[in-house]
Parts: sequence; C-alpha cells; structure tokens
Amino acid sequence: MNVIDKKQLDISSLAQALFAGQTIVYPTETCYGLGCDATNQLAVDTIFDIKKRQRNKPVLVVAHDLSVMLEHVFDSETLFEIEEKYWPGPLTVVTKVRLDSTLAKGVIAEDGTVAFRITEHPIAAALCQAINGPLVSTSANISTHESPYDIKNVLAMFDHELVQPDIVIDGGKLSHESPSTIVRIHEDGTLEVLREGEIILH
Repeated sequence: MNVIDKKQLDISSLAQALFAGQTIVYPTETCYGLGCDATNQLAVDTIFDIKKRQRNKPVLVVAHDLSVMLEHVFDSETLFEIEEKYWPGPLTVVTKVRLDSTLAKGVIAEDGTVAFRITEHPIAAALCQAINGPLVSTSANISTHESPYDIKNVLAMFDHELVQPDIVIDGGKLSHESPSTIVRIHEDGTLEVLREGEIILH
C-alpha cells in the first residue's frame, strides 16, 4: 500500500493510476471509501477481492457531475429534480443502466441498475473529474468489519491481507456522518426510499 498524505496529492498521477487499473482508498463525505475506475472490470473484481465481498452485492459509484452518469443511465425528470434539490450531497440513486453503458459487472446489479451519487467531497470529486468518469465508492473495509473513519483503522485492517489496496490517501480522522439516503427511481418516474439517511426527501 502506497500511503499518500492529503496535503501532497498529485491528482493527475492518481488519475493515471486509476486508468491503469489500480485501487485507491480515499476520504468521502461519509467514511473512507475504496474505489477504482468503475469501467475497469479487472479493477472492480479486485475491489471485491479486497473486501471479501459477495459478487452478487453490487458496489455504488460516485461522480462529480450528473452529465458523466448520463452516459450510463437513462435521464428522467425525476433525476433532474434530484440533481437540482440534493446534489452534490449524500443522496444515492438506484436507477436503470443504459444498454450501451461501459460500467463493469459488480457495479451493475443483476437487475440492470446502478447505485450512484454526485459527491460533494473535494478529493472524491477531484478524482472523478480527473478520470472524467464514475469512481467506485464502497466503504474501505473487509465485509465483516465496520466502516472506517480513521486512517489507522484502514491500514491496520489490510496490513496482513494478501490482497490490499494499491494507494491509500491519508485524510486523517473523518467525522462520523449519517450514511447517505438511498432512493430508487422506478420506470414510471416514481421514487421509493430504500434507506433514510442524512437527507430526508420532501
């Protein structure tokens, strides 16, 4: 694991590493996230190996702008209303993926949907902008462990593991925030709240 202090970040170098299929731990607006280029199948497979996560449990992605996600999901009036009211911020949307999407398996669920949000965290947003695409954003923990808010916990968790993240951004200790609210957009445009978190829809 290559540990980099957040004050010494070279975003363009990190983007090249992501393009090359490397995995990265980075701070988000909720907890530390484990990510990679969401269109790179080998990298996404590695994420599942690092987390020891079941392959039928898809991982969510973040992007810096909705326009990036519209290359992968269908647009809708409901989606644009969410963008106007709640993004960027901790609201995750589950919606149908376009047939021409290049998102990897493991990002796309078995029912043909993807879960994503537009991130407000400056580092996560900068990484997304640098690759001009979605970034996997699953909590940086082995599946049986709690979500990490302290970089020491992240390093200790993976220290003796065979498969480890390639790069870790040390963002220090993160404040404990509520998890993101998760909603599903149905094909008729109606919204279903799957998990109520920090944002309460109105």
